[in-house]
Amino acid sequence: MTLLTPPDDTDRTALAPDLRSLTDRAARAWTERMAVRELGDGEYAVTTDSGHTYVVDLPDRSCSCPDHRIRGEHCKHLRRIAIEITARRVPAPGMQRARCDACGTETFVDEEVPAPHLCETCRLDPGDVVRDRETGKRLVVVRVTDDRADERIIESTGRSVAAHETNEGYPATDLVVDAVYLPAAVREESPREYAFPHSRLERTDAQLLDFLD
Repeated sequence: MTLLTPPDDTDRTALAPDLRSLTDRAARAWTERMAVRELGDGEYAVTTDSGHTYVVDLPDRSCSCPDHRIRGEHCKHLRRIAIEITARRVPAPGMQRARCDACGTETFVDEEVPAPHLCETCRLDPGDVVRDRETGKRLVVVRVTDDRADERIIESTGRSVAAHETNEGYPATDLVVDAVYLPAAVREESPREYAFPHSRLERTDAQLLDFLD
């Protein structure tokens, strides 16, 4: 897992919808050039085009700017944070930046979820029905581990997951996914688990409930 530290500053950019339907503060939240940086614990630093920096506490719905602190208004900085979170430019409270352990793309992950961290494209959860790209057979995911395919040793063969001929061509650094074959997953009390490189398994639209009698 690689957690990403937010940069000290980011380019100030404008984000604008149809302004005719917006209030003045809402329009300024969309159109003014601001840089937003997460500070943790639901707080964000907002730097305006004039160079002023204010701290927004989203759980408290407060901002250090005069418009909110003195006038009590729902200021443009609070509004901008909501826009940036919705656009997935910054993580929401309780989330953090991370690099997907499978494909390396930047994503947001729950602060409480342990490694490995996966993006929405690569995410596999226990109980998901997947397809083996090599055989076309379907399996049920038991767990996604933090082991690499060239590090996990299979006891019955004494070789790593990556060293098996059927896994040739898949990255040796792939995460290892433990899974059981269908229909054994629903018919046997303790079905045998098999280890696969993450990229060898393909998500399907099937649900485990589809295979229960």
